[in-house]
Amino acid sequence: MTEIYLTPEYINLEDRLDQLIDKYSDLKRDNARLKIKYDTLAQEKEVLLEKTSLVQAKLDSMINRLQALENGL
Repeated sequence: MTEIYLTPEYINLEDRLDQLIDKYSDLKRDNARLKIKYDTLAQEKEVLLEKTSLVQAKLDSMINRLQALENGL
């Protein structure tokens, strides 16, 4: 029967590789979470821009009505 002895360098390399695999998995999960967060924030931004546009239109209308009232007096 043949026994395989691992050198310290090989064991160190194997440990380092395991650490890198773990780090890759962590980064992959974080990236997926960030993509979801980005999409959510982009949707929220779009809603806020629409609301801002509506408010601006209402303000413009109110200002025009006030100016018309002022000019009519």
